[in-house]
Amino acid sequence: MKKALLILLALVMLFPLAAGGSKEDGTTVRIGVFEPASGDNGAGGKQETLGIQYANSLAPTVDIDGTTYNVELVIVDNESSNDRAATAASMLVNEDVSVVLGSYGSGVSIAGSDTFRAAGVPAIGITCTNPQVTEGNTHYFRICYLDPFQGTVLANYAYNELGARTAYCLAKLGDDYSGGLVNYFIQQFEALGGTCISETFPDGNSDFTSYVNNAKNSGAEVFFSPVSTEAAQLIIDQSSSQGLGIPILAGDTWDSNVILQAAKGKSNVDITVTTFYPEGANPEFDAGFQEWVNADSTRLANNGGDDTVAAVTAMGFDAYNFALQAIKNAGSTDPADVMEALWTTETDGVTGHIALEKVNGDAIRNTVYVKHCNTDTGAWDALPAVVVE
Repeated sequence: MKKALLILLALVMLFPLAAGGSKEDGTTVRIGVFEPASGDNGAGGKQETLGIQYANSLAPTVDIDGTTYNVELVIVDNESSNDRAATAASMLVNEDVSVVLGSYGSGVSIAGSDTFRAAGVPAIGITCTNPQVTEGNTHYFRICYLDPFQGTVLANYAYNELGARTAYCLAKLGDDYSGGLVNYFIQQFEALGGTCISETFPDGNSDFTSYVNNAKNSGAEVFFSPVSTEAAQLIIDQSSSQGLGIPILAGDTWDSNVILQAAKGKSNVDITVTTFYPEGANPEFDAGFQEWVNADSTRLANNGGDDTVAAVTAMGFDAYNFALQAIKNAGSTDPADVMEALWTTETDGVTGHIALEKVNGDAIRNTVYVKHCNTDTGAWDALPAVVVE
């Protein structure tokens, strides 16, 4: 009798799991979220993840060949660390994910790539812009534009719109994103006839006073530093206190309310950035996200403490829906089938139409949005978008 009761109890304990749609009963598809929640890029990683989570709240299921699957997000913190990337990637592979989204930060995406390749799991880069993320492989895809494109736009803006002929460029030593984007900027700026002075700072650096002074004394007419938001806050503070006196240009990493908060009230700081999405471009999306993020204190904290709609959030939202469409097109949750389907998947997202070219699986994008920081209001002022035909 005891033995029978134990068996019955075990069956009762197992039943709720089966009813809920566990991965064992085949009615759940898992999507991995390979993003930083800590480290240099933690702020951006959290906002990108929020976009994925918001999309999942609106579309928590997917129909595959007449069967409805629950979509479960498996979120792993890669800590903004290239050294941590392979471990974080392995954790997602071990959770039987069908596809991976991320990462914010090109370096950690590159560092985790081989783990996904070896496991046969496709990954979709959301805002990792360095060409090496997808170059020469068939498992890593991307829905954003690339740094050669963004760097060219920034250099053209500095030379043609700001009238700069000498640019001071600052990147983090060993960082694939900032180092790569600075190099593309320099190539185009010098091709236009300009001169560049370039420096790097080491990991862990918190004092940018000497770099700001070097920029002032160099005769540069623009300061270009597409670094992490953590370093950017310090650069903004020290540029203000040292009276830098020249415009600051940066790429998509600076499109954050963290930057707005650091710059607010500093009338002697002039910041312009390039990005993927301007707040207000899709009012329905913006309003829905703001209502959702304000409804939960943890979400609000992860969004930097207010309901600003970051471009990376909109991109995360689009990446999730793009992945769902690929799973539908595959007619399967098998990673190999999803990987094959990604090449021909297309969707219309809040950031525009998404389709991939057939060489490296990069997005076909020709538009960069430009924003200028209003230090009085602590908000972005949209400037004319740059469309390259």
